[in-house]
Amino acid sequence: MAEAGFGSLGFPEEYGGTPCDAVTLSLICEKVAHAGLQSGYGGSIVSAGDIMEFGSEEQKQRVLGFLAEGKLPFALGITEPGAGSDNSGMQTSATWKDSVVVLNGTKTLVTGAQTAQDILVLAVDTDATDPRQAISMFLVPLSTPGITISPIEKIAWHTTNTNEVFFDSVEVPTSALVGRKGAGFVQLMRNFELERLVLSAMVLGQAQAAFDDAARYAATRVQFKQPIGQFQQIQLKLTEMAIKLENMRNFVHKTAWMLDQGQSLRTQGAMCKRYCAQAGWEVVDDALQIHGGIGFTEGVRISRIWRDQRVHRIGGGTDEVMVHIVGRQIVKDHTPR
Repeated sequence: MAEAGFGSLGFPEEYGGTPCDAVTLSLICEKVAHAGLQSGYGGSIVSAGDIMEFGSEEQKQRVLGFLAEGKLPFALGITEPGAGSDNSGMQTSATWKDSVVVLNGTKTLVTGAQTAQDILVLAVDTDATDPRQAISMFLVPLSTPGITISPIEKIAWHTTNTNEVFFDSVEVPTSALVGRKGAGFVQLMRNFELERLVLSAMVLGQAQAAFDDAARYAATRVQFKQPIGQFQQIQLKLTEMAIKLENMRNFVHKTAWMLDQGQSLRTQGAMCKRYCAQAGWEVVDDALQIHGGIGFTEGVRISRIWRDQRVHRIGGGTDEVMVHIVGRQIVKDHTPR
């Protein structure tokens, strides 16, 4: 895929990329996930959007060069032991001293730290006076002295490594800053809308793969002298799964179209992610149920998809956070002025 140019799809030609719209990107994400990839396609490209929009020329060349080669552009260091959905609890600090910045703290559930060259870190500026402008973003080589990486074992996503990353008086030049000092969190939020769209497309693709496997199994698995697909309870499951897939696909495509039209996805993106994460999980869970005992064994694709799919109700914003975003906006929009 990297050799064919998919690694930097969506980026300007001057950086070795091929521009494309959000609908195209979401279609590719869906198609690759449909082939069974655990994390689909596009997650790295979404993350790199922060560098493309806010990074320096040197940062752009470095990160987009990795993408073009099919490598992970960087690990993303946001979550901390005491700061998950609540980013206000972030404790990793950035102390500015003349020409360097000193980072101290811990990031957890960092995907790809063992294989990436860099980590994109959010840290609280110790000299900030306004809490709304207290978090900065840095692109830091993981080979920098003072950084320690500790692996975390997971119940799924076994083809990617997840880690804790410790920063012990890590000194980086001020040129490591991405964008504007104190604007790190705002910059990160800019890409969350696209991230939720990409995650929804990935969920859709994997759910479609699970549905296809289940439908084929139902058509060929014989019990009581007939294929189990002839039983009404199995047909009911397949019908409801197909309806959910259709709804997910329409939701994803409309959301991508809205992004291409320049419309805000603050509410739409959260609704799309919430619905697809839950509906996709229900489709995959029913697909495993149709497989019966064989679906709960290693070596059968549905067992891996079932494990991998569950995390999408957490990563990229939990189900509960999506409700908070959407519900709060609905109340605001209907409050008399």
